[in-house]
Amino acid sequence: MKDKLWFGAAYYPEYLPGRPIEEDMHLMREAGINLIRVAESTWSTWEPRDGEFDFSLLCQTLETARKYGLDVIVGTPSYAIPPWLANKYPDILSDTHTGPCRYGHRQIFDLTHPAYRFHVERLIRKLMEAVQPYSCVAGFQLDNETKPYDTCSPRAQAQFRDWLKDRFVTAEALNRAMGLAYWSNSLGSWDDLPDIRGTVNGSLGAEYQAFQRHLVTEFLLWQRRIVDEYRRPDQFVTHNFDFEWRNESFGLQPVVDQFHAAEAVTVAGCDIYHKTAGQLTGAEIAFGGAVARGLKKDNYLVLETQAQGNFGWLPYPGQLRLQAFSHLAAGADCVEYWHWHSIHNSFESYWKGVLSHDMTPGAVYQEATSIGRDFERLSEHLLHLKKQNRVAVMVSSRSQTGFQWFPTCQPGETPERNYSDYLRWLCDSLYRLNVEYDIISDEERDFSQYDLLVLPCLYSATDDLFASVTEYVKNGGNLLAAFRTGFADQYLKIREGRQPYGLADCLGIHYDRFTKPLEVKLSATKFHMPEHVCVLDWMELLELDGAQAVCSYRHPVWGGTPAVTLNRYGQGQAAYLGCYFESKGLESLLQYLLPRFGIGLPPFMFPLIHRTGINRQGNRVEYYFNYSGESQQISCPCHAVSLLNGKVIAPGDTLHLSPWEVQILERQI
Repeated sequence: MKDKLWFGAAYYPEYLPGRPIEEDMHLMREAGINLIRVAESTWSTWEPRDGEFDFSLLCQTLETARKYGLDVIVGTPSYAIPPWLANKYPDILSDTHTGPCRYGHRQIFDLTHPAYRFHVERLIRKLMEAVQPYSCVAGFQLDNETKPYDTCSPRAQAQFRDWLKDRFVTAEALNRAMGLAYWSNSLGSWDDLPDIRGTVNGSLGAEYQAFQRHLVTEFLLWQRRIVDEYRRPDQFVTHNFDFEWRNESFGLQPVVDQFHAAEAVTVAGCDIYHKTAGQLTGAEIAFGGAVARGLKKDNYLVLETQAQGNFGWLPYPGQLRLQAFSHLAAGADCVEYWHWHSIHNSFESYWKGVLSHDMTPGAVYQEATSIGRDFERLSEHLLHLKKQNRVAVMVSSRSQTGFQWFPTCQPGETPERNYSDYLRWLCDSLYRLNVEYDIISDEERDFSQYDLLVLPCLYSATDDLFASVTEYVKNGGNLLAAFRTGFADQYLKIREGRQPYGLADCLGIHYDRFTKPLEVKLSATKFHMPEHVCVLDWMELLELDGAQAVCSYRHPVWGGTPAVTLNRYGQGQAAYLGCYFESKGLESLLQYLLPRFGIGLPPFMFPLIHRTGINRQGNRVEYYFNYSGESQQISCPCHAVSLLNGKVIAPGDTLHLSPWEVQILERQI
């Protein structure tokens, strides 16, 4: 990879016939843009008819990029199939839980279809041959936000049967692991495996979802092997991993095991979108960055984020800069907008780019120009920022699936919240208190580098994971586990032992009763809990086995029952949240717990956000963000130099931040 910060945009000249490419690239260079991403969206342009290839527009784009000194990421155009391919193979469209797809939208094909694989491989090889002569091609993006597209075709289900055979060997072993005796679902032989779309067994249904996630990993690894036959040693391979979508990037992607899928790339990439204007908080940038940074335990690329973006996301002046530097503060080495130019037709016409529909350099372009110039000027100081976070938050795809099958509501009801809500509940509270965190997978077993391990609703886990967590606490680590942790095994079968299974001794508690809270409040005696903090969704009636109650329920019947506990175990401590409650209460609780875990808190919190890391010179870079429309100020704790204006700052000097402003300081350690 190039030894500089990248600032870029996706570029689609094929969407804008007649506009000179040179005109765009001249404006890009004037704005400090040094990277574009091309090719991933337009299979039908490169292969308009079966076997007829035309990369002339792509080659013209690459030639012009080389002339203007732009680096290029070339995407493999496999995620949106052309009409002729759907017509030639009608069953190439995914047959899902809700029935077969119809052509028109992207990402609606069956990843397991042999004809799809044949045509994708042929296209990638032709593409790679076409771009090989261009030195400006810095790397390749595999596909685009790849998913399994809920393929339930007979072919996919036959592969699933083989997947089960490899893991369980006999049908009887599967019956025991999944509890298939219930409602007479036991298999007499592997040939009895029914269409998975009808199952009511959460264990079997969740295992099919795990298989679908495996399909994504296998598909990306397959593409990587093809690309590797052509790419130069200096060219990287990436993928734009995305997140659970709620009209913005929100939580853990439920249909991809990104920690496994990241094996297919040399550098992780991600797409992070979020609300702006008065709703901009930076929490999505912090969360998405922590996930992306955790995939390869290294710096990452933001391959898509918004310039203007979706309808209603027009940023206030200054917010584009705030967002860009927030990505760098989280460990990104690249900020790339989707997209350069606003599109004049079809589905995403109102998802606006750096340039608006008039294609002139307006106010957003002018602010982007200030970012590009600062990226170029400060690259030496801000590139490859290394994070040294003391808190790890563990995520679990199987626990997320468990919450889908067994939500915090009665059967037939729609849950108000899911796994990602509870995950973000904890992560966002840490963020607002200016506690930086890493995201790790549930396959990690060594937590010794962290002072605190957070388990957000680790519903499904293996015995060896619980043993590793217990050993970590025994040896002096600190644990914060949330409700429903230790409930089920890796196949979502509920544990027979005491809850929280595997951690009851470490936590010094147990429970055998839980319910949906109605008019239940939370109270605390050891710290100030805001008035009227409501308990929502789920509550466990904890019983103490050596732990101390930190919070209890306020209720005519359940009043006084422990709700949050803290226990000493070995040389460490373990806290347990036996319920979900309002964020204002969680932030107060964390302000009490974190110092007891040896984690200091700064004297300010959101909307003032502090992020830090070590740069390549071995100096500490301190980012201060004002995520509000009101001016803020803090007292500088040390001697430093402002990277944005060059001023020397002494300890105790007041640092002023205007609305939506960022300040960046560098100091020697």
